[in-house]
Amino acid sequence: MCLRIINAIDDIMIRQPIVCVLGHVDHGKTSLLDKIRSTTTANREAGGITQHIGASEVPIDVIERISGSLLKAFGAKIGIPGLLFIDTPGHEAFTNLRKRGGSVADLAILVVDITKNLEPQTYEAINILKDYKTPFLIAANKIDLITGWQNSGSASFVDALARQNRNTSELLETYTYELIGKLSETGFTSDRYDRIKDFTREIAIFPISAKTGEGIAELLVYVTGLSQRFLEEKLKINVDGPAKGSIIEKKEEKGLGDTIDIILYNGTLSSSDTIAFATVEGIKTAKVKALLKPKALQELRESKSKFIYVNSASAAAGIKISGSGLEDALPGSLVVSTNYPNYEQEIMTEMQEVFSADPKGITLKADTIGSIEAISKLLKDNGVSIKRKELGNITRRDIMDAFSMKAVDPYSAVILGFNVKVEDDAEFESTITGVGIIKSNIIYKLIDDYKEWIENQRNRENETALKSITFPGEIRIIPNHCFRISHPAVFGVDVIEGRIKPSYTLVNIEGRIIGKIKEVQNNGEAAQEAKKGESVAISIDGVTFGRQINDNDILYTHINDDDMRFLRNKYSHLLNDGEREVIAKIIGIKEKIKSEKSSE
Repeated sequence: MCLRIINAIDDIMIRQPIVCVLGHVDHGKTSLLDKIRSTTTANREAGGITQHIGASEVPIDVIERISGSLLKAFGAKIGIPGLLFIDTPGHEAFTNLRKRGGSVADLAILVVDITKNLEPQTYEAINILKDYKTPFLIAANKIDLITGWQNSGSASFVDALARQNRNTSELLETYTYELIGKLSETGFTSDRYDRIKDFTREIAIFPISAKTGEGIAELLVYVTGLSQRFLEEKLKINVDGPAKGSIIEKKEEKGLGDTIDIILYNGTLSSSDTIAFATVEGIKTAKVKALLKPKALQELRESKSKFIYVNSASAAAGIKISGSGLEDALPGSLVVSTNYPNYEQEIMTEMQEVFSADPKGITLKADTIGSIEAISKLLKDNGVSIKRKELGNITRRDIMDAFSMKAVDPYSAVILGFNVKVEDDAEFESTITGVGIIKSNIIYKLIDDYKEWIENQRNRENETALKSITFPGEIRIIPNHCFRISHPAVFGVDVIEGRIKPSYTLVNIEGRIIGKIKEVQNNGEAAQEAKKGESVAISIDGVTFGRQINDNDILYTHINDDDMRFLRNKYSHLLNDGEREVIAKIIGIKEKIKSEKSSE
């Protein structure tokens, strides 16, 4: 098989691809990058779990050192300067790594523990990648945990596979096909990279070990080659143009003050520039005090000692910016040089697109613009309208605003909170008003929990309706089954259709009210309800058998106008076809009575 890599055209600047690394917690995202960079970031993270977004440049000479023999075997000539890797805790980097219309990421590596297959955050990542239409490949990590695996000491998967015995190779194949099957359920066709003929139609799976380094050679070769082959046009930039980037994190740094970490994806940013960015209160500007760039193979989230001060930086790069007035900058928003033409309009348009809302719907609160945008897209895909979108914690005002929706649409009287807290007075107000609060730090779970909340609301509503509304019922008096003529009259009936209950009022086919059911008995026992196909005894006060009612009479439940309206609209889903037919008969009886009265 041959991997064709297109060389850069001499007179066009090709930036390095931005590669976002995603995956479920503990599946080895940071460990993979550590192996490539020969660093130990994962060991320094609290609990070994990535706490902050990381960005690091891997120069082309490092890639050549790891994968040089493979590159030579393919006869490839590299035209890109390297790869800019973005490491992420959960989804945050990807959703904050955004620009109008999509993601800044050119390509994504989805890391999967091959022994565990797809897990919750993996599915979340797949949904977000699908939504943003970002090309990705799978790094099937932890092949070293496969029973019997022998460390080959090579960075090449091909070399490593050749060292394994038959049982281990077959077990790897089993794990791979299980992964292929799970990916198929999400709508993607996939296969192991060396069996794929068309990389535009299938997701490539690369078996690797971030611990031993096996398989990383092929992974880097293909990431480099596929980026250059399929993303060449996207990677062309005007290096002298004004800067444009995405804010992935805002924080206070000792000795630097307020800083923002950005991914610069277009143009050049200089230390003398003034930048513009979005805040809750609108567009603000700040003079760049210092530009810091991580040293090669170092992380954007590392300490200040791992950075170098630069006068300018060109895309694509992870940059830390120090300056006054950055404390209000919103992660996930656009940051541009004020040299950029119409920069205010650019930012305002972006904000309007993200925070555009519907006339009615739920309330959404989240921690970043990227989260707002990602959740909004997924909610829209699920047919959910959003009336308000805001950043920050859930407040009492949010509860009152959501409560105002209760009369319009009870299912919209709810607040979805992503990575935010609920203030105490908001929690209290929620219990009084009945406004729902649903929180999560996993997007797909937030949406699933909302669906479950709606289902619970409907079930409670249906239970209330079943207790308070008179449902359609049609009965026939069984001949020779009168047990008492009056005070009360007791007789047997067949339930032809629908249902009857104690307290239901009955009418005859002429629309005359017969009386209210006092009791229903089934085989001598009191019953709360009788349904179609059952034969029961009922008692009614105020009637005499043989006068108002007789054998074989057909009687119907009396449904008032309000209940009729609810049953034909809001609660129509609770009726079966037979019950709908009974309603039609009852309406026919009512219309006949009205017609007779109008003709008198």
